[in-house]
Amino acid sequence: MTEQATRTRSAVEPDAGGHFHRSVGTVSATAINMTQMCGIGPFITIPLMVATMGGPQAVLGWVVGALLAMADGLVWAELGAAMPGAGGTYLYLREAFQYRSGKLMPFLFVWTAVISIPLIMSTGVIGLVQYLGFFFPHMNWWQIHLIGIGVVVVVVAALWRRIESIRVLTTALWIIMLVTVALTIAACYSHFSAHLAFTYPAGAWHLNGHFFTGLGAGLLIAVYDYLGYNTTAYMGDELKNPGRAMPRSIIYSIIGMMVIYLALNIGVVGVVPWQHVATSSSVASLAVTTSWNHAAADVITVLIVVTAFGSVFAGLLGGSRVPYHAARDRVFFGVFSRLHPTGGFPYVALLVMGVLTAAGSLLNLTTVINMLTTVAVLVQSIAQIVALTVLRRRQPELHRPYRQWLYPVPSILALAGWIYVYKSATGLSIVLSLVWIVGGLLVFLGWAKINRSWPFGPVRVREAYLEVQRAAGDQTAAPAPAAPA
Repeated sequence: MTEQATRTRSAVEPDAGGHFHRSVGTVSATAINMTQMCGIGPFITIPLMVATMGGPQAVLGWVVGALLAMADGLVWAELGAAMPGAGGTYLYLREAFQYRSGKLMPFLFVWTAVISIPLIMSTGVIGLVQYLGFFFPHMNWWQIHLIGIGVVVVVVAALWRRIESIRVLTTALWIIMLVTVALTIAACYSHFSAHLAFTYPAGAWHLNGHFFTGLGAGLLIAVYDYLGYNTTAYMGDELKNPGRAMPRSIIYSIIGMMVIYLALNIGVVGVVPWQHVATSSSVASLAVTTSWNHAAADVITVLIVVTAFGSVFAGLLGGSRVPYHAARDRVFFGVFSRLHPTGGFPYVALLVMGVLTAAGSLLNLTTVINMLTTVAVLVQSIAQIVALTVLRRRQPELHRPYRQWLYPVPSILALAGWIYVYKSATGLSIVLSLVWIVGGLLVFLGWAKINRSWPFGPVRVREAYLEVQRAAGDQTAAPAPAAPA
């Protein structure tokens, strides 16, 4: 049928109680990203990476993963700097795809994010409990999962406060993470064996089908470990000078974590034979015990547990802003738009995503990694690359404090990389991701029918950031405005 676009002109700021506080600078933003990126990730996935790649050549997975993260990070950097707001991908898809498909793409993203973000956080909980097993090796099934649920409760309680106090706590957790990694690396390299680290099994570098299959599976793991470089994109309303802080925090955190992951992987296999690394459940504790002693390993394990807590903390901090912003735009359930009356944080979204994180902690680690990655690739990663190109064409006058270097080369590389990652996932994960998206489409059609939205109503186009930019009469991108009633 014929679609008639209706444009609104007025830019509406968030209503009373709907403002965040811009108090997070580049250092704190980088800390939030790196805390989320590292966390428990490398301490539980180094064994998976070594087993998947079949030897010390697992370092290649971290390098290729960093290249993909950087290419994709430059997509995030341009979009986030131009459209800072409490929503990240939701905002970018809302602005780019509204011209032809109304609210479909932002709805699908929120539908997916409400599951994928808690799944990411649940891996941190799983890893935390896994390392507690170093102290309590005989925990039964109930004890393991009760501890995991308890961890989520503590994280939610720690986030139940204003962003200013969270900034201090996040920076402290970042420092603990850096200390943990530094001590683990120091232990490994104090008794480092180049023979162990750089002796590869026969055929390790043969560029055959087995090599590329292993690289694809390893890249899937690496992508999971680098996830988090975009955390501050979900907190654009809380960044000071987001046009500067957003791209720098993304780029700095990817480079920093690549160095850390390489140092950790090489250091661990330089102390413990890679065959033992591939089967270890607490590889960092094993490496420190081998290099130093059991008492030192106890200290490192405690720090790893705290670091894992920090990753869950940072992830729920940023992730809870996604359904909040969508609800404020009337693309999700209205209850998620509520802010705490004194703390000014989206408490309903925080509670719901906390519950889902606790539920995800009951699943198997490998299953969780595959499920969250395949879903995110389709609805977030690939969709954002398209969104960047669409917005450059549809809104060329939008102020962009940062423009993607060498555009469109990074976008093309990121697209190729994400397709490769998706094809490398397990068949079950691919099927589940498609089922989830089809379910989202059906729910959207029901929602659109009730609300008389596209495809059951006219497309309503509102170039929110351009409207604020024009109203302000300058070239500074403003905070994300709320949708009109």
